[in-house]
Formats: sequence, C-alpha cells, structure tokens
Amino acid sequence: MEFFNRSLYNYHGLQTILNRSYKCGYCGNKVSSEKGYRIGKQRDGSGEQVGGIYICPNCLGPTYFTTNNEQIPGESIGNSVSNVPEELNSLYEEARKCMINNCYTATVLICRKMLMNIAVNQGAGEGLKFIEYVNYLAEQGYIPPNGRHWVDHIRKKGNEANHEITSMNQEDGKDLLIFIEMLLKFIYEFPNLVPKK
Repeated sequence: MEFFNRSLYNYHGLQTILNRSYKCGYCGNKVSSEKGYRIGKQRDGSGEQVGGIYICPNCLGPTYFTTNNEQIPGESIGNSVSNVPEELNSLYEEARKCMINNCYTATVLICRKMLMNIAVNQGAGEGLKFIEYVNYLAEQGYIPPNGRHWVDHIRKKGNEANHEITSMNQEDGKDLLIFIEMLLKFIYEFPNLVPKK
C-alpha cells in the first residue's frame, strides 16, 4: 500500500473539528483525529458538523467522511503476504485497493479470478472451466481441511457478481478477501517460513 510521506505534505488552515476514531485506509492504523476540514449542515459550511476530511496523525493521509458517514478511502482489509508470485500478489493488492475504495463487486471478481490463477500457478492447465480449477485445488491439497465450502462460496459470489445484476456489498468483499489472504498464506507464505532441507 502507498503511504503518505510526512515530509512531503503540509496542510494549511487545518481546523480543530469533532474528534473521530477510525482505521486509516492508507497506513492501516487505528487512529483518532481532530484535525481536518469540517462539512457543516448549512450550505455555507456553518452549523452542526455532518462530515469532513480528517488527517491521519500517523501518515497524514486525508480520509473523507461523507454526510452519510461513509469513509473514503475505507478501512484497509487484509495483510501483505510474503513469497507470493508477483502476478498473483499484484492481483491480491488490487483487490485490497478495491475494498479500500468501496468497490466491492470488483473485489469479489478479482478474488474469483485469483482462484483460477492460483490453480494455474500450482500446475493446472490453462483454459479449463472454473469448477475444474476449484476441483484441482481441492484434489491437490491446496485447500485447507474444511475449506472447500469457502472456495465454493467464492465461486458462487463470483458468479453472482459476473452474471447477475446484483451488486456485491462490503461483507461479501471482506469475506472473500480474508479467505484469499488465508489461502495465499497456506500455499505460499507458510511453506517458506521453515528452511527447506
């Protein structure tokens, strides 16, 4: 994730506004801020504060809270995973960025695509049906015990996002991203934690 370099940013005219605690979408820290720019209830900005731009005291990243209390960028979901091939890692980080920017349908579609890419990376042939990739991961032992229903969940949600009008929501994106992170750790990170003989 890209962080704000504190030495490069200097906000002018910061106001003391209503204190707010939130998880910063840039640095991922739980912070509390009372510095930023308020949005007032009246057209001229006066009146009760109904939103605003808060400046993270850790990384100086600006976070916008709409009048409907929506956070942009949203909370950072998931963690970086080591030893993941570059192309897969790029997809994973893209899915995380989609979540931060409240693009939940895109997150679900990327997670679905990642299952196919993981299977091919682990030796499955290209051009198979999606269910064949899921079966390959299961048959080759890449899905942890009791994890098959999660892979089926990703497949079903991905199909909904791809073939139906219904949009995905925050919970859909979060669930799938957390599972993909766990799968990446299981396949790529954990095996490399112990030196090979």
